[in-house]
Amino acid sequence: MTNSTATEVESVVLRYFATVSDLGSSADDLLALVAPGLRVVEHPNPITPRGAVRDLEQTLQGLRAGKALLREQVFDVHEVLTCSDRAAVRATWRGVVGVDAGPYRAGQELVAHVAAVLTVQDGRVVDHETFDCYEPVGAQ
Repeated sequence: MTNSTATEVESVVLRYFATVSDLGSSADDLLALVAPGLRVVEHPNPITPRGAVRDLEQTLQGLRAGKALLREQVFDVHEVLTCSDRAAVRATWRGVVGVDAGPYRAGQELVAHVAAVLTVQDGRVVDHETFDCYEPVGAQ
């Protein structure tokens, strides 16, 4: 393991969020930015009421599921604070549902205010813990 500079950590984190939000990105694009032992912790929220802990394969499955459900999405990263190999991120996520699925309807916009903490080692994200606060549907 090598130590990353704050600039390197911020660069990896920004590329990671850009890749995740790009519906045209591939699994290989994401694999270039994450470690094989990736762990993603999603705290409970309206989309994932019980929260979740995902490994790399489950994260890739989630990426594919999001691409199938959404017609557009974006992460607006407002702030990245770094300390050693860790980054705290404040962002807003917006997604527009592309197909009717479960409780979601095509054209519906979902908005979440996100606080996340990521760990970057050797130029790759190894840990991502996220706290997603969703706006009530229809509140936009």
